[in-house]
Amino acid sequence: MAFEEKLLWALPPVEVAGRRVKRYHVSADPAGIAPEVEKAAYTMLPELLPEADGTPPATFVVLHRGGDDGAYINAYSWVWDNVLHFRGAAAGQPVTGCPDSDPTRFVILDLPWIGCVWELPPVLHERDAWVRHMLAPDAPDLDGYLADSLTDGTTGDR
Repeated sequence: MAFEEKLLWALPPVEVAGRRVKRYHVSADPAGIAPEVEKAAYTMLPELLPEADGTPPATFVVLHRGGDDGAYINAYSWVWDNVLHFRGAAAGQPVTGCPDSDPTRFVILDLPWIGCVWELPPVLHERDAWVRHMLAPDAPDLDGYLADSLTDGTTGDR
């Protein structure tokens, strides 16, 4: 099977458990993520977020629908001013510990993985956006950070 990039969408931020959350969806399906998978993933999200530590409460997530039954939600949260906290969950992928192939039954991952090749492009962008808006200016600009997302397209080179 030859490698192919997937489609990527940036959705408007939402607030979850007191954190502002930027959202990216990744799928090979031009229709995007099925509503029932999206709902199940975002229901799991509060369990993936760290405790507040004084860092502006910002997180970005990548919700990825695999080419099989798998679905993955990766939550990357800013902590300790400039550190990225990661916690993820998967559904429908028995290899990761899921009980079955149901893409709406998410379980928290206990693996030292931070994302696959299709999930990683937002990490680089978000690192640079955090520096641009939160660390480099004289005063942090959380609203500027939240407005600075990848554009819709593919997971490939930008």
